[in-house]
Amino acid sequence: GGWVLLQNCHLGLEFMDELLETLLTAEIPNDTFRVWITTEQHPKFPITLLQIAIKFTNEPPQGIRAGLKRTFSGISQDMLNVSNLPMWKPLLYTVAFLHSTVQERRKFGPLGWNIPYEFNSADFTASVQFIQNHLKKIDIKKGISWNTVRYMIGEVQYGGRVTDDYDKRLLNCFARVWFNENMFDSAFCFYTGYKIPVCKTLEQYFDYIQLLPAMDTPEVFGLHPNADITYQKNTSADVLDTITNIQPKESGGGSGETREAVVYRSAEDMLEKLPPDYVKAQLVKMGALNSMNIFLRQEIDRMQKVITVVRTSLNDLKLAIEGTIVMSEASKNLRDALDNMYDARIPQVWRRVSWESSTLGFWFTELLDRNAQLSAWIFHGRPKVFWITGFFNPQGFLTAMKQEATRAHKDWALDKVAVHNEVLKLTREEITSSPSEGVYIYGLYLEGAGWDKRRSILVESTPKILFVQLPVLHMFAIDST
Repeated sequence: GGWVLLQNCHLGLEFMDELLETLLTAEIPNDTFRVWITTEQHPKFPITLLQIAIKFTNEPPQGIRAGLKRTFSGISQDMLNVSNLPMWKPLLYTVAFLHSTVQERRKFGPLGWNIPYEFNSADFTASVQFIQNHLKKIDIKKGISWNTVRYMIGEVQYGGRVTDDYDKRLLNCFARVWFNENMFDSAFCFYTGYKIPVCKTLEQYFDYIQLLPAMDTPEVFGLHPNADITYQKNTSADVLDTITNIQPKESGGGSGETREAVVYRSAEDMLEKLPPDYVKAQLVKMGALNSMNIFLRQEIDRMQKVITVVRTSLNDLKLAIEGTIVMSEASKNLRDALDNMYDARIPQVWRRVSWESSTLGFWFTELLDRNAQLSAWIFHGRPKVFWITGFFNPQGFLTAMKQEATRAHKDWALDKVAVHNEVLKLTREEITSSPSEGVYIYGLYLEGAGWDKRRSILVESTPKILFVQLPVLHMFAIDST
């Protein structure tokens, strides 16, 4: 009649089949017996076991109001009264607000945090415990050591999880702006309408929290209003993707073109536009040991692989639709290609060897554009300005440029050379010649900021404009010794 707890079951998938069989065949006389299992998502987890289970997930609450409610539901009245100092309750509320903020920023993806972090209630509890201990030891005349508080919260308690330098800087910025003497001022607020309440009981805190807005503007978390558009757009895309994935895949009996006919026509169209294979002889003539030509050869090898995979799978798909070859369960790639091409998405086998894109049409257009840049480089000489986002390995391109500069300056050492850049006021069409040193590049976009072309500085984003294309950049190497 007891409970059995099995944790991290995604690490023991072989036993899950045995568990399922035991549950289905064993005669358990007591109705109060339960098996509780915890697991992460796993594609090979036995689906039958999931189907007979009651699923339970524990998601972080959405919004500041819900976040504060959950945080304060774990606080007792005794904890609220643990210190008689007037600074205790405002500090406790501010840590709770910070906890909700760092949790909520995760939903904005890279705009919120460069790397997603698993902040949890242990971080909040440890921070509160530190502040409690700190208040016990302070000299009332000297007051709180704000540098200590900020360091412990921004660098240790929450900052201990953070691995990215810019994320660490953001956390320290929150600590610096919110944790100082101003927080005890009645006019202090985290954002308009988000104040620190003066309360004595938990009920009063819950009453105040209930009055906060149900939906928060991104500005509460230090983000631009455009961040909410990005979040809503990504959420909508996820929902539509899920709906598309669970649609029936077999052709219906209704009138109109069948799935196979649509995909067959699309495959024929792509095969017609697909560029021919590369001829390596042309590369040899260009000079095999030049660092830029070595990079070009690596790019062409990868592009050739993409072209070969696309051509092979499109031809096989046509043969399978015609019935010349069997599209059995064994050929999952063909089935996947058929389903994805019908939904205007990129087949998995293509994505594995290439790049991400929102739709199949954009992906194929990018393939043609990438190929055009490489072909022009081979047959018409080095471009005056490079489309850097059209390379598989943009970092390798900049390294090749550094090697080229190092060879031109005999007294430079490669490990002492740094890449420097200058944003020009010219567009790609206005570039008429290559730079005397370094390279011109284009194709970079700003997200979360705007660009003032006249003054060549970063500015705040324009409302409802999510991406801004940068002008041409002059990338060059400098000797940092």
